[in-house]
Amino acid sequence: MQNFKIHITSNGEEILYTGSPDLQLLENLSLGAGDIWHSSFKQGYFNFFEEIIYFAATFNFLSHDFPNLKQCVSWRINPEAFAVRKSVWERLDNWDIDFKTEEMRAINFGFNAVKNQGAVSLYVENLFTEVSTKLPKVNVFDMFLFYRKNFKKRHSVYLLIRKGLFNFNYWNAYLKTKKIKQITGQLKALNIKDLQPVKGSPTIGYVIPTMLRQNFTRELIICLKNQTVPPTKVVVVDATPLENRQEKIYEIDNLPFELIVQFQTTKGSCRARNEALELLDTDYVIFGDDDICIPDNFVENHILFLQNYNADACNGLDIRADHEKQTLNDLWPKLKEIENIRWKSGVSFNYSNANSCVSRAVLNVLKDNDVNFDGGYGEDTDFGLRILKNGFVLLHNPFSANLHLKPAQGGYRFWGNQAKKRKAMPWEGDFPVKNIFPIPSPTISYYNLKHYDKKALKEYKIKHFLLYLGSGSISDRVLKFITLPKKFMQYEKSIFYAKKLIERNNL
Repeated sequence: MQNFKIHITSNGEEILYTGSPDLQLLENLSLGAGDIWHSSFKQGYFNFFEEIIYFAATFNFLSHDFPNLKQCVSWRINPEAFAVRKSVWERLDNWDIDFKTEEMRAINFGFNAVKNQGAVSLYVENLFTEVSTKLPKVNVFDMFLFYRKNFKKRHSVYLLIRKGLFNFNYWNAYLKTKKIKQITGQLKALNIKDLQPVKGSPTIGYVIPTMLRQNFTRELIICLKNQTVPPTKVVVVDATPLENRQEKIYEIDNLPFELIVQFQTTKGSCRARNEALELLDTDYVIFGDDDICIPDNFVENHILFLQNYNADACNGLDIRADHEKQTLNDLWPKLKEIENIRWKSGVSFNYSNANSCVSRAVLNVLKDNDVNFDGGYGEDTDFGLRILKNGFVLLHNPFSANLHLKPAQGGYRFWGNQAKKRKAMPWEGDFPVKNIFPIPSPTISYYNLKHYDKKALKEYKIKHFLLYLGSGSISDRVLKFITLPKKFMQYEKSIFYAKKLIERNNL
């Protein structure tokens, strides 16, 4: 248990802390989105416990810390210099003395607080000015204990294989922790806040890119018409080909917002969203797919959530429909099924343009969507990670739920389907694919190259091939092993195209 000092804010809230924080700065921080605060990056904790990459090398928003920021989300806490709301500390109740070192107790506490318990932990430059006299180290036993308590058994095995297969100390730690059970399901999450009424009269934009789904888009516009807090401006960017287009389908009477319909001549959903953003100067922008059904309080709950949680962006609750004929009435039983696990917020580990809301502050920095992802996969994840990498707080919003119909026809994958027939994807540029088709998708490799270092890329590649060889029947595995040289060529071809996309960014 920590020996805390107590700071009582001007609002009467108790903040627990170790070390010597700037109390005026802590007072200001207590009014924001954070629950836990530290300055650990300059105390030896930047990317400390890098062994986390053996769990998830990439496509994990929080595997790596974000450099050169004054404030950002980070779970790597220095136990000798951090602050936490007293109510949060008592609710989380997860300072685990099974770990041998205080460093790993703090790491385990911070990791679970952010990943599993709905807390927001922030690195804040100069909140603590203490300089650490010794760099933190990872105890081998604590490393395996962390993996066993937080991940499935196979991740401990993988850690052993990658880190210390021929090391007695690693084997000893692995065997000592082998029977310890995973604890994540036993942890208590922070309670959801009661949402207070909307402050002021914020302007709200709503972006709908669509293609070959005009009827679905019309129904969504009608849902927006019936909102308790309607958007100020709705922008539909429609890429439906002229021969399939219904020109007057969006003519709906008595809309409480300005509706702008722009027919798209470029290709791709990223370009469509960017074209819509050029027409918006609103305080908030909601991104939504064209094939969703939304309740009447959907828009209001996005704004309420961001205001009450003092967050910069949020990702809503996307519920998959059983089939495209379902309606909003089918959403309620689905929400009831997840009632026991639904009501949890905290840092979002994914981002979806199907249902998300961002503030003007975010858009002023990020500017737009990365069009290199058009024709591929990963644009949503890229946008979400960029939000966090720029120091903003991205939260999961359980209040704004939608029913995602996912019809078989239409949508921006149509461009990709067309492209496969003519052997030309947007990412091919001046180098058409010939005999070897790149796997994984070059846009996935592009995402990895764009955001991660060489060590993470190496781990992604190793795990990619191990998962490939380890799945399927015995005969499938034998065939995969025989054709492994081709698989390597496909991977390298994916990297080739990803590097071309990186070059395109630098032009």
